[in-house]
Amino acid sequence: MRSNDQAMPARMRQLHKLPFDYLDGEGIDFEPYQEFCSASYTQNWLRAWTGNADADASAYLIFGQDGTGGYAAIWLIRDATDLLAQPIVFFGSEGDVGIIARNFSDYLWLLASGHGPYEAVADLYDEKTPNPEFSEFAREHATNPQSKSSEIVDKSKSRVSRL
Repeated sequence: MRSNDQAMPARMRQLHKLPFDYLDGEGIDFEPYQEFCSASYTQNWLRAWTGNADADASAYLIFGQDGTGGYAAIWLIRDATDLLAQPIVFFGSEGDVGIIARNFSDYLWLLASGHGPYEAVADLYDEKTPNPEFSEFAREHATNPQSKSSEIVDKSKSRVSRL
């Protein structure tokens, strides 16, 4: 595994400059960061979240949180792979946890559909109006075709389980 004190990729910082607007529950409830949380913060947080004093957080790069305090992170599970090719996971404030995207491109399409990390892990795929700014960003930067949010999460779960 790699150290989780790494610089956030420029493309992710660029995405995080777009407006993440809650829109009274109709938008995306997510606050992105411009840098990953430090390794020491992530380590302390994971140990508190799991209640396990020996939990190892070196495989996670936290890059944002929802309104309840749940965290989204890149999961460093694939050796020698670009950060943006790694899966993205969500750790909810109430114990929900799950893989929400196979990679950054799938994450872009998830956001474009109007869904954030919490909605993906909680299987809340109600029809939302696609987000125009995120849709444009995904069309410009995603390396895979557009998919529905439910398909993105289903593919990520099956793909990662085979690692």
